[in-house]
Amino acid sequence: MTTDDPMKSEVEGPQQQQMAKASHGVDVTPNKDGGVLKIVKRPGINEETPMIGDKVYVHYKGKLSSGKKFDSSRARNEQFVFSLGKGQVIKAWDIGVATMTKGEICLLQCKPEYAYGAAGSVPKIPPNATLFFEIELLDFRGEDLFEDGGIIRRIKQKGEGYSNPNEGATVDIHVEGHCGARVFDRRDVTFVVGEGEDHNIPIGIDKALEKMQKGERCALYLAPRYGFGVAGKPLFNIDPDAELCYEITLKSFEKAKESWEMDTKEKLLQAAVVKDKGATYFKAGKYMQAVIQYSKIVSWLEMEYGLSEAERKTSQGFLLAAFLNLAMCNIKLKEYMQAVECCEKALGLDHANEKGLYRRGEARLLMNEFELARLDFERVLEVNPHNKAAKSQIVVCQKKAKEHNERDRIIYANMFQKFADRDAKGEAQGEGSVEKADRCEKEAECGEPEDDV
Repeated sequence: MTTDDPMKSEVEGPQQQQMAKASHGVDVTPNKDGGVLKIVKRPGINEETPMIGDKVYVHYKGKLSSGKKFDSSRARNEQFVFSLGKGQVIKAWDIGVATMTKGEICLLQCKPEYAYGAAGSVPKIPPNATLFFEIELLDFRGEDLFEDGGIIRRIKQKGEGYSNPNEGATVDIHVEGHCGARVFDRRDVTFVVGEGEDHNIPIGIDKALEKMQKGERCALYLAPRYGFGVAGKPLFNIDPDAELCYEITLKSFEKAKESWEMDTKEKLLQAAVVKDKGATYFKAGKYMQAVIQYSKIVSWLEMEYGLSEAERKTSQGFLLAAFLNLAMCNIKLKEYMQAVECCEKALGLDHANEKGLYRRGEARLLMNEFELARLDFERVLEVNPHNKAAKSQIVVCQKKAKEHNERDRIIYANMFQKFADRDAKGEAQGEGSVEKADRCEKEAECGEPEDDV
């Protein structure tokens, strides 16, 4: 009997005994080939398990069959985080952790073909090594598709292939919408990605579809911004600012032509179509949907070269309108930095464009950049001395700047007075000058933050 064989009952020590125990665990591999065996040491707190794409948080210890520890998150006092089912970890982990529940601790025995295989991972893991892990599932969360908390996806059934719908693709989906415990929408529907609102589909589904694969079934949790927003949806009896949950199955899709597949004439014809669609969405207060339409014009025409003079003028006209409209949409969506960037793109095409200067000033004013905003509005008046709105905005900029400066003056006056009072108190108590200086420096670092205007 060799001392590095955990399969034998005579192995010594609690670690080896745990490893030997793992070798008699439940086979959790899909094809039941014994590649990943699992034993639960401590059950979890419920029955819910992670889904594909979920971000999982674990602690683990890893050992070789000799009992030698090669890695431990606990030793580093740092939990390990990865996305399940995305190939970010060894295959055994994607399989084993998918069977766990929150709070569960389990032992996994992982055959080489489910770990590091014939190559190993030198110097810590030799070739063809069977590995043993103790894993604790601390927590798991759905995939935050755009890292803003607005659309959380949990994949219930993985799709096929690697292709995804693009903007403008025609999709055929099954949709089931929930608001709380109530099902408000259940149907099959076909529509164009980016135009779901025309079929009473919220913008969050449009955006999520671009990350889905054919055959995928997933749950989508939509914040109000990506649902039906402040308007709600009377058709479905959805109140304003309601959080929604949808289960979506992408049955099939046909991708739209990419920019490189279209010739200049086709791009210009389509630009006119989507410009009108964007205007319709904007007038209806559907600013995110309008952004999708205007952005298509930019993607088609911004990098288009070799145009005739007539095509160049038409193309620049569409681009200028698209950037100006994107700026206006972003202001409505409170995405002020993006609005400034769009205005600067527009001004790159027409440096004295009145709307571009005004909207950049408007966005900067909303960002509390009062001086820059004032300069923009003054430039508007240079272009059009009769622009009454720009004149009014200059007055607003001056007033806001004055209020902001006065607030700063009061804050700093109070702060320095507080330091002076404490210094005086310290001197009265015989406090040394070095100690006072150290303390004042620390307090200055933690001064009150400025209030936004």
